[in-house]
Amino acid sequence: MTTTDDNVSGGILPDSAIRALFETSALASQRPLDVDQIQPASLDLRLGETAYRVRASFMPGRDFSVVDKLEQLKLHEISLVSGAVLETGCVYIVPLLERLALPSQIAASANPKSSTGRLDIFTRVMTDRGVEFDKVPAGYEGPLYLEVSPRTFPIVVRTGSRLSQIRFRSADTVLGASELVALHAAETLVADDDPIISHAGIAVSVDLTGNADGLVGYRGKHHTAVVDVDKRAAHDTLDFWEPLYVRGRKELILDPDEFYILVSREAVHVPPLYAAEMTPFDPLVGEFRVHYAGFFDPGFGHSAAGGYGSRAVLEVRSHEVPFVLEDGQTVGRLVYERMEKRPDRLYGVDLKSNYQAQGLKLSKHFR
Repeated sequence: MTTTDDNVSGGILPDSAIRALFETSALASQRPLDVDQIQPASLDLRLGETAYRVRASFMPGRDFSVVDKLEQLKLHEISLVSGAVLETGCVYIVPLLERLALPSQIAASANPKSSTGRLDIFTRVMTDRGVEFDKVPAGYEGPLYLEVSPRTFPIVVRTGSRLSQIRFRSADTVLGASELVALHAAETLVADDDPIISHAGIAVSVDLTGNADGLVGYRGKHHTAVVDVDKRAAHDTLDFWEPLYVRGRKELILDPDEFYILVSREAVHVPPLYAAEMTPFDPLVGEFRVHYAGFFDPGFGHSAAGGYGSRAVLEVRSHEVPFVLEDGQTVGRLVYERMEKRPDRLYGVDLKSNYQAQGLKLSKHFR
């Protein structure tokens, strides 16, 4: 059954509720918020003043704080105040400017921002005594940390750079298969005459038909210059990316450990009273991962918010063996969840969002 009222019982907290968390000190920051830091259904998280290069990624576990583990594993400290380069293949832990004192009924989850995923920057939020990455249990009180590992390009970051985002929820309101079928019938969640819908979500497939020039995607180059994560349109596309064109068969062989930017065949729609998340397709079906950055805000692809025809950009990396990806192949699933309340502002024209009405599109850093 779809929800038409502007208020539902629990769900993802909208922008107004996130602001309220700051007012009650459930959320706090070491410096004033950026004007656009609160999104329709999430909060951007900002890097603090120091990055710690560590020997390896780690999980704090129930008995340790992140600082406890850093004392064992850190190699050196890097000041981010004036900016610093984070190298590919290295792992860094960065304390974030934001910290939490969540009420007992509020939990949270994190994900890389869209631009972060499109740069192939692997990030995960960590908490003290955490047993899962990117998950914050209800009632958590303490600091937040970000694990950062650039995979393709070295990057420049500084205090205040925003690589990750966090969502808060007052109840688990993920839509089941029957609810998704009903919502799709009412709102057309994906532009597909016969969508594949199950308890795992609604399927999204890859487009390898290409545009008018036959362009189907991009493959990241190696040994490039650095990408400054805070500068828009500052880097030439061809210095960092190899364009990929369709030749005859609509397929692409993914080379192991190469990074690709592709696009979904279906246009995607997230109605104002819902939020969505892309989950990677079952690894038993294909040796590849899609979509590091999985959050889709309310209003993405929504016609009234200027998003008609918005596609999902796919960040794809093959594992272990070469893999043939074919046009129309299912590569991920969209899971929809109810909002607690309609956001004050929707993704798109309300926020001048970077990726509304997008097709195949690299991150905002390239021109």
